[in-house]
Amino acid sequence: MLLPQVEESVLTLGKFHNVVKLVAFAPFRSAQSALENINAVSEGILHEDLRLLLETSMPAKKKKALLGVADPKIGAAILEELGYQCQTGGVVAEILRGIRLHFHALVKGLSAQSASKAQLGLGHSYSRAKVKFNVNRVDNMIIQSISLLDQLDKDINTFSMRVREWYGYHFPELIKIVSENYTYCRLAKFIGNRKELSEESLEGLEEIVMDGAKAQAILEASRSSMGMDISPLDLINIESFSTRVISLSEYRKGLQEYLRSKMSQVAPSLSALIGEVVGARLISHAGSLTNLAKYPASTVQILGAEKALFRALKTRGNTPKYGLIFHSTFIGRAAAKNKGRISRYLANKCTIASRIDCFSEVPTSVFGDKLREQVEERLAFYETGEPPRKNLEVMKEAVVEANEVVAEVKRKQEKKEKKKKKREKRRLEALAAAAEEEEEVEVRGGKGAVRGAGAGALRSPAPQCGGGRAGCGARAEPGLPLRKTTWSPRRRGRRRRSSRMRRPNQSRSWRRPRSRWRTGWRKRPCPRRKENSQ
Repeated sequence: MLLPQVEESVLTLGKFHNVVKLVAFAPFRSAQSALENINAVSEGILHEDLRLLLETSMPAKKKKALLGVADPKIGAAILEELGYQCQTGGVVAEILRGIRLHFHALVKGLSAQSASKAQLGLGHSYSRAKVKFNVNRVDNMIIQSISLLDQLDKDINTFSMRVREWYGYHFPELIKIVSENYTYCRLAKFIGNRKELSEESLEGLEEIVMDGAKAQAILEASRSSMGMDISPLDLINIESFSTRVISLSEYRKGLQEYLRSKMSQVAPSLSALIGEVVGARLISHAGSLTNLAKYPASTVQILGAEKALFRALKTRGNTPKYGLIFHSTFIGRAAAKNKGRISRYLANKCTIASRIDCFSEVPTSVFGDKLREQVEERLAFYETGEPPRKNLEVMKEAVVEANEVVAEVKRKQEKKEKKKKKREKRRLEALAAAAEEEEEVEVRGGKGAVRGAGAGALRSPAPQCGGGRAGCGARAEPGLPLRKTTWSPRRRGRRRRSSRMRRPNQSRSWRRPRSRWRTGWRKRPCPRRKENSQ
């Protein structure tokens, strides 16, 4: 079928039904299964679900069957493992576009809204899995750190020059004595007004400059300085700005330590070979460690010198010999005639180190140290003529040492896992023991209550205080056995006494002493009545 006919049939569902018929359809069992299948397709691996579908649905005669696929990688995997001829592009791409467009109509019971939701969820899961591929070896933090480090270098240099120019009106001789920006800002903050500098300040100057002769020279220059006088308000602003520059410089030191730690985790071989800063710049310029590992040595050699390369190609001049790797110490140590050769050799070793870091399960700096030794030997060979060791011998030694280091790392990880499991087991045992104790306490309390009820020892809850006719609800304090509490209105003379309140074997003539409450309970004074009386 020709391509224009397929393009025309894709637009309408009726015409597309004449071209494509659904023979077999195998939905994913779960979201996890869908994610595994799409990961396998992206990596060019034939998944078991796809293999089962092709084996059950494709015709038995493999030579006559032609399978259309969207990705050439998965097509090559199908051809290698199952033997089916695969085709990509052209008519196949248009047919797949039509299938995506009319997929909800081809499958019974599937709506367009449900299909779009499923595609969106699978896309989010796939992207999230790619982003969280390996949290400990993410090179995005290295890219951001080296960019921030370069920006901080520019800002600190600009601000330090501003401090020099500003404070130079008052103390111009200090610029010639101290050349380092960080030290100059600390001295500007410490000295302030140069006229107040005395012998007592000499110790503080020595702590900042770390040199007694320089501190004495600063003290003598302050006494015979040609600078202008400055007001206290200007000094306050200069000291405040110097403090900001000092804090930025200290933050830069912390950021550089952070960059070193990240490089030792992500690319230890590359950082051991060429240094943390240059290695981070290579990763940042390439976009990621994976992209850098894919580059050939010729590209790594001129990485960062693209403008010079295209200018040379345009003008038919000499192409550049090095790019970012020029900042390495090896290029600076080499003679002028050997700079091109050592840069080419160094780029070759950087490519090997980046590939080892990218694709090794447990990254170590063993290979980086061995590659650095090779570069040192090659540099000595260019200078003295001493022949270096062969690459095969060096790599054999590196593999033996790397295996030992990896075994040690795995042993430590296993110990950590065992300790973690033991702590978790102890925590679960402690929780189970606490739960058992609580159950025992509850059972004991229930048995005691049942026994007390059998012996007749249970009492009714303490009656509440009536608090007069309104009532306040205060609890009575239990004393005598519970009896019925009655309230009789007060009389001038005697009070009535109910026969139920009479003690056993007591005559009617016996009278109880006058009391407001006729009860067997000793009651607390009513708190509300006290408050009202107060």
